[in-house]
Amino acid sequence: MGNALARLTAHASRASSRAGGKPRSLRGRLVTITICMLAGFMITVSAINARGTDLRSDRTASVRELVTTQTERNEELRLTADELRNDVEDLTTELEGGEDVSDALRSAGMDASTIAVVGPGVRVTLDDAPLEVKPAGVDDDALIVHQQDIQAVVNALWRGGAEAMSIQGQRVVATTGIKCVGNSVVLHGVPYAPPYVIEAIGDTERMTRSIEESEQVRIYQQYVSAYGLGYSFQKVTEIEAPAFSGAIGLRQAQRSN
Repeated sequence: MGNALARLTAHASRASSRAGGKPRSLRGRLVTITICMLAGFMITVSAINARGTDLRSDRTASVRELVTTQTERNEELRLTADELRNDVEDLTTELEGGEDVSDALRSAGMDASTIAVVGPGVRVTLDDAPLEVKPAGVDDDALIVHQQDIQAVVNALWRGGAEAMSIQGQRVVATTGIKCVGNSVVLHGVPYAPPYVIEAIGDTERMTRSIEESEQVRIYQQYVSAYGLGYSFQKVTEIEAPAFSGAIGLRQAQRSN
């Protein structure tokens, strides 16, 4: 609006200058009167539209509306969070009050290996042959520990009634995979170098017999005798199997017949 008034004023000034101080003609006076009337009309329209407010307040109003909307949304979320928190507290109270449910939860945690376990058990250590051992005609693969060697010990311990197990300090779960990568073993995505320590909690006598009866473990022990691979077995009074903290990654399970 200010620019329009300025242009009208400038136009009037130029008309006056062109008159050169001489008495203006009827046409010149009519032009001046018309310009003044237009200027007055524009000022009146501007005042009516403004109604005492800032004509540039659209941006401020938009921000204010955004703040108001977000505040209302935050309040809704807060109420929802309070309701969910109350539901969790109610469910927790119900679970704590039922021993059967608590026992079931603990049993499920044990099966999923998400609960740390401490107790007596056994420790088996496997290691590569010393570097100085170089039997003629023997492939280097025969001088290192492979995934099947670790798996043979793990399977024997499970058959012996192991309740919880760890390899290199990582808890073994149903989805644990043991993979050879070069001369190292990868467990849960982490590579480990020998020696490989396998610990199991359970009946030490049963697990000992299961190890002794395992054909795969006996084959490994033959390599121990022939090529100097490392092997040790010991009973331990107290072993700690940490809780598994990774993703189980099992969406669905079905019992096979």
